[in-house]
Amino acid sequence: MSLEPRAGGWLGVGNDSVYTKTRTFDPFPFPATDDLRKQRIRGLAEELDAHRKRVLADHPHLTLTGLYNVLERLRAGVAPADLEAAERRIFDDGLVLILKELHDRLDVAVADAYGWPADLADEEILARLVALNKERAKEEARGLVRWLRPEYQIPKFGSAKEKAEQFEATLVAPEAAASKPAYPTADAEQTAVVMAALMDTPAGLDAASLAARFKKGRGIETKITAVLAALHRMGLAWSDDGKTWRLRRAA
Repeated sequence: MSLEPRAGGWLGVGNDSVYTKTRTFDPFPFPATDDLRKQRIRGLAEELDAHRKRVLADHPHLTLTGLYNVLERLRAGVAPADLEAAERRIFDDGLVLILKELHDRLDVAVADAYGWPADLADEEILARLVALNKERAKEEARGLVRWLRPEYQIPKFGSAKEKAEQFEATLVAPEAAASKPAYPTADAEQTAVVMAALMDTPAGLDAASLAARFKKGRGIETKITAVLAALHRMGLAWSDDGKTWRLRRAA
């Protein structure tokens, strides 16, 4: 039996296994979800990344491999008090319980984005991903592609129709572009302009419509989505569908 990975290869002197991007990442069936859930996942992922970088910078003896080896021991049911001395040092200095909590929260957020229960076994998750991959393949055969980064992917890989639609969406008359204000750089000012726009439009606005009010348009849509998510967490904005947002008005 060949030992070559089914969807990867070998790298380096130690023959470390690596995945092949075109076989694993590109066809991966990412969740088709709303902007609020995407922002929640993005925020947790950034918090997780910051935590790992912080403990690695503070403790030179720590490595990602060491952190995750200890994390796996905890997931296997080993109590912190039963860790070996070297593992216990990694556990303490690496704040591995916080690492575990962040991963658990991220797992729940991703399961929610898929519309799945958060306590599925790994085998069930894999089975559902394979089934979803097959569904996406059928969709793509009919011409529906769920682009992960449409602004980057469509110009390179999209159909002629998708490229034309994206190009038309970016066309703005020079006089109209010149009349639009620049999106603020300071967090407080960004919050203020988004709230003002929502206040002026009681029927609600989505992130794309809000972004279109400023010079960079689609280029600031992610930033506006982050502001909307923050307003939602503070109870200042609400949405029925995760797309159209309204300002919560005082009674």
